[in-house]
Amino acid sequence: MQQTTTPGSAPDSFTDQDLRDALADANLPTLLAALAHVTGEDRWIESPFVPTLPPDLGDHDSGGFAEDVQDRIRAEAFDVLRRLRDGEVEPAPQPDPDRLVRILSATLGEVLPEGYGHLLGEELGIYDRSSVPVSTVGEQSPLRVAIIGAGLSGLCLAIRLEQARIPYVVIEKNDDVGGTWHENFYPGCGVDTPSNLYSLSFALNPDWTRYFAGRDELAEYWRSLADRWDVRRNIVFSTEVVSAAYDEEQASWKIVTRAADGLEDELDADILVSAVGLLNRPSVPVIRGLDTFEGPCLHTARWDREIDITGKRVAVIGTGASAMQFVPAAAGVASEVRVFQRSPQWAMPHPNYRRDIPDGVAFLNRHVPNYQGWYRLRLFWRMGDKLHGLLQIDPEYPHPDRAINRGNDRLRKILTSHIESELEGRPDLLAKSLPSYPPYGKRLLIDNGWFRTIRRDDVDLVTENIETVTPRGVRTTDGTEYEADIIVLATGFDAVQVLGSVDIRGRDGTSLREVWGDDDGRAYLGITVPGFPNFFCLYGPNTNTGHGGTVVAGTEIQVQYVTSVLAEMIDEGLASIEVRQDTFDRYDDELGEALSRTIWTHPGMTTYYRNSRGRVVTNSPWQYIEYWRRAHQPNMDDFEVESALSPAARMDGRSA
Repeated sequence: MQQTTTPGSAPDSFTDQDLRDALADANLPTLLAALAHVTGEDRWIESPFVPTLPPDLGDHDSGGFAEDVQDRIRAEAFDVLRRLRDGEVEPAPQPDPDRLVRILSATLGEVLPEGYGHLLGEELGIYDRSSVPVSTVGEQSPLRVAIIGAGLSGLCLAIRLEQARIPYVVIEKNDDVGGTWHENFYPGCGVDTPSNLYSLSFALNPDWTRYFAGRDELAEYWRSLADRWDVRRNIVFSTEVVSAAYDEEQASWKIVTRAADGLEDELDADILVSAVGLLNRPSVPVIRGLDTFEGPCLHTARWDREIDITGKRVAVIGTGASAMQFVPAAAGVASEVRVFQRSPQWAMPHPNYRRDIPDGVAFLNRHVPNYQGWYRLRLFWRMGDKLHGLLQIDPEYPHPDRAINRGNDRLRKILTSHIESELEGRPDLLAKSLPSYPPYGKRLLIDNGWFRTIRRDDVDLVTENIETVTPRGVRTTDGTEYEADIIVLATGFDAVQVLGSVDIRGRDGTSLREVWGDDDGRAYLGITVPGFPNFFCLYGPNTNTGHGGTVVAGTEIQVQYVTSVLAEMIDEGLASIEVRQDTFDRYDDELGEALSRTIWTHPGMTTYYRNSRGRVVTNSPWQYIEYWRRAHQPNMDDFEVESALSPAARMDGRSA
């Protein structure tokens, strides 16, 4: 079992007072897990040091312990960490998978299902996910990889290839890395996943300043990864992939690119990887008269830094995740904000959403072995697979119009109470703001002060349908015209048109667009497609984790899968690899059956998760653990393979 290191993997130099001050800010369940890990002792996860179950989404910093027990934990932790710092004791060996499950179960106050241990070790960063040991590949890898996109998934794969010394090039349409977090910078932009989940398992960031990071901090994190692993030298910026065609004779991809100045170029690669993702193309609604508006009209994903909303009348179309962030940020800056809502959204309060990370916690992240990792594991379970059952349809549940199972109905009541509390005394707004569909039918949002914001005198929530945009504003179907200086389209992304901007052709010149149509992407494990050898997707069809958690975990599992396939190709001298049609069909049937049991098939709402025929295209029905089991190690019997051409033959073909 390979192991790697993470931030906080060994104590650094600090004073006794530094440590005492930091321990005052510690999340005690996390601290106990870190102590059980570093000492190898069970006493940290046994009575009287067993926390209670967290009462809400908050961190449960006290663990539910009485004051005297809290003081005892901090005092004994101080003694252990001081001795560890001074070299009086050595860290225990890394725990095995069963012990990881025991530690997390004890410090969560609940028992995790069996089988999670190895996945937890990878998420903790102590079991290596790289899959392609440098010693195996050596200096002369026969494969060359082309990656489309330098966002989250493209960077993750590039780093792994850099570590393995496999030649690669990344083609990126923007002038810097970061993808979504380079392109999006509207007011209020940030992540609605906890910062510690929204980072790579092998590159935790001990310097987050907020529990939910803002856009600038996120963009800097991804830029720092590119610099840390020196992958920029292999990135071609400000360049788009126009087309890619598979050459069967040479078992390689012929890729056409276009630079910002319009010049086209060609390159060859043995392996083509799409790291474009699902949230790449802004969804611009078809609204009559939109092009007649005389003022600025812009999508949140295409914000103009020159736009100043101060003192302006701003019309916002849409009430999804970006609107949930933009509207509270714009209120009080603009003279008025008018929101045009098609349907209300369920939004959950989170105690940490606007909270800064205390200095003491930042200290513990840097200096206490695996403290940050265990905090992250707690989030990974509590905001991930623990919630999966809430999305599974119980066909016997007697109230399918409002909920899909008992747990889902309990959540509905909790969210309803929150909205009622926020809008107390405003029955007009409450009537507009309570969704009629079950929670999780659409993406469940984090309440960024949305309900308090729409109570403001300078904010108006309009629920009449839009009839047309006029030169001076927006007119609704009741005949009311609302004047505006700026129109903001907070209408999300066209997630179902996967790879819609690139012409990809596999065997016999077959176009991926012909296979998928406009909005029906399908791939084995969301990663690979029959008829398209040596082609892989990251964050492809049906890989979005709709039950919670973070896209990062799924991305790392996919990167691990792809790099494992590459290792097999190198070790076995394979020229091409292509998923078998029967393997794909079997998986597609299993996928469809699993999706049919999920909330996203509920008829009570529209959602970007579904295509024009009602099929769920974006979301995965699997728990993390189930997807990990399927993708952790590729089964080579799932593929058709071809042996490699001799080096001389390949060179002759390429120079012809």
